[in-house]
Amino acid sequence: MGLDAMTDVLAERFTVVTYDPLGLAHGRLGMSVDDQRVQAWSDGANRVLQATLPEGEFAHVLGTSSGGIAALDLLARHPERLRHVVAHEPPCVAVLPDGDRHQAMFREVYDTYRTAGLQAAAARLGAGLEGRDAKEHPKGQPLSREEELSLPMAIFLAHVLVPFTSYTPEPGALTPRLTLAAGSDSRGQLLHRTAEFVAERAGSDFVEFPGGHIGAVQHPGAFAERLVQTLLPAAPGTG
Repeated sequence: MGLDAMTDVLAERFTVVTYDPLGLAHGRLGMSVDDQRVQAWSDGANRVLQATLPEGEFAHVLGTSSGGIAALDLLARHPERLRHVVAHEPPCVAVLPDGDRHQAMFREVYDTYRTAGLQAAAARLGAGLEGRDAKEHPKGQPLSREEELSLPMAIFLAHVLVPFTSYTPEPGALTPRLTLAAGSDSRGQLLHRTAEFVAERAGSDFVEFPGGHIGAVQHPGAFAERLVQTLLPAAPGTG
């Protein structure tokens, strides 16, 4: 996802460990991918923490988008070594009062990807997230399996989008160690509303970050500084 610029800033104050559950940045692009499970991602994150955290220390965790959903599940099921979790625009729309409608939109995005290709699905997804009417999507062709496995966005649409957007966090399992976040450019959009709703439901803080859904890439320095401001009041140390 191109997070190096943000993590370089964070590394000035924290020990930074990144987790790539699909291994796409570590030589697995082009290899077979199964449909993904939220619990598998959070279990993997927990194994990373157990392997890297010094004894007696605790972790700050940031998860963005589908990683934000994994972070919520990590906090719910493996809270023992966590100091604070920030979930940025997790697309867990099933919690919303009109969640069925939004889940249907994501399934439509998946169907569009399968029948009309990546560009058409991306256009439908953008319209759904921004609350725009879906216009006729660009005409395209489904990707071959080889093409799909070479493109991270295609892998996301094929194997992550539907199972992750069906996830419902249990409010009782979340704690004061959680902050929900959304980009200031996402105001009025689906995932900003979702983050606000989850925060209210869980009794957690809600914080706006610079940029939109990919604010960590758009504004890495400002995003990192907002993250530091969010995390440090939650703990006596600096990481």
